[in-house]
Amino acid sequence: MSLLLAMTGWHVEDWRARFKALLPDMPIVTLGEPFDRRSVHYVASWKHPEGSLAGLPNLAAVFSLGAGVDHLFADTRLPDVPIARVVDPDLTTRMSEYIVLHCLMILRQQRRYDAQQPQKSWDDDRNQPAARSVRVGVMGLGELGQDAVHKLKVMGFDVAGWSRSPKAIDGLASFSGSEGMASFLARTDILVSLLPLTPETRGTINATLLAGLAQDGRLGGPFLVNAGRGGLQVEADILAALDAGTLKGATLDVFETEPLPAESRLWTHPAVTVTPHNAAMSEPEAVATLISAQIRRLEAGEPLEHVVDPARGY
Repeated sequence: MSLLLAMTGWHVEDWRARFKALLPDMPIVTLGEPFDRRSVHYVASWKHPEGSLAGLPNLAAVFSLGAGVDHLFADTRLPDVPIARVVDPDLTTRMSEYIVLHCLMILRQQRRYDAQQPQKSWDDDRNQPAARSVRVGVMGLGELGQDAVHKLKVMGFDVAGWSRSPKAIDGLASFSGSEGMASFLARTDILVSLLPLTPETRGTINATLLAGLAQDGRLGGPFLVNAGRGGLQVEADILAALDAGTLKGATLDVFETEPLPAESRLWTHPAVTVTPHNAAMSEPEAVATLISAQIRRLEAGEPLEHVVDPARGY
């Protein structure tokens, strides 16, 4: 039996070397080279070409090489086998670092001071609200969202969460479903999006959602931080809300089209911070180690961990 590496945009030979070291007795094959399709029992994928996993009669499991799995479900010919996502403590920590960093930059008005620095002068308004008076709403309460909630609370923010289905988390005001969205948004000064991308969540961050954010907060208007998936946001609606002043600022690590096109106004809008989809880069050695451990579990007759629910898409 063998492991097939099916990826685009990454250095496949680097990944082959990692897996060979971790699974020395298992052949590691790649797309674009001859291999016996009957021998493939496992696939490690990142944005594999459409249909390239079809015709693998003995396939037992597919592993995403990143935290998201929407790239897998984009393949209409994806085999009907268990799919496992990466749950990596290092990735979770990196995501929380990003969220806390940018919430603090918004709280402490760092972009404003950066703009004033070349002028060699600050304006007269140096007051800043306390974290406890700023309401952060985290949309998505999975592994990443729950860790971000905890660390934002450590910094003193007034934090609430929203999820598709009800979740009880100690010390957290939680909202859920369509019936809880309006109340969640109305108490949110900084909206943090960590939702997975599914058919139901695509385009969630749109004009209607943005219009529901709090306008009575200590920041003078609401802010958006999206470190989830680019397909969650409607960028034309974000820009329109910024231009109208109903959204005061946006920090975006993900985009509808990646890489972000040079002609996009997001590059130059004075209220937008863009980062290169690196809020939580998976550390390759850690990811390969996690997937190799999963394969060994299956080979030992143990159940697969972190299995994706195809009905939900995450």
